[in-house]
Amino acid sequence: MIETIVDSIRVNLVTQSRVVFLREVHGDRHLPIWIGEFEAQGIAMELQGSPSPRPLPWDLIKSFVADLNGTIERVVVNDLSPDVFFARIVVEVNGRTIEIDSRPSDAIALAVRARCPILVDDLVMDRAGVNADSDDDDDDLPGIE
Repeated sequence: MIETIVDSIRVNLVTQSRVVFLREVHGDRHLPIWIGEFEAQGIAMELQGSPSPRPLPWDLIKSFVADLNGTIERVVVNDLSPDVFFARIVVEVNGRTIEIDSRPSDAIALAVRARCPILVDDLVMDRAGVNADSDDDDDDLPGIE
């Protein structure tokens, strides 16, 4: 497993799609994952410390887990089929570990709120990661600003 952090959220200028870039903590690769506008805003708001006037879905999940005396241990981007990423949210409740299937965008939005590690399976990073060995790490992603 490769530990990552949210490096940035960018917009494709052609399609207006959002892309979250996860960056290896101990490496040069980035993992670009296309996400929805709402999820992008939810991640960005938390990273910028901008509170929402009402709880967002990820705030509710975090509250549910805490109220059940649990902790969100980590999220894992664990698989990739042709163009779809898959993730798991790992929760510890009363000594029991529970893994919950999730979209990566929701898992990442929850992870930034829970301040837990965001891990990427080695094979996923090998297949979809891009090197950031130059100043312009978006060469493989046309239209990304």
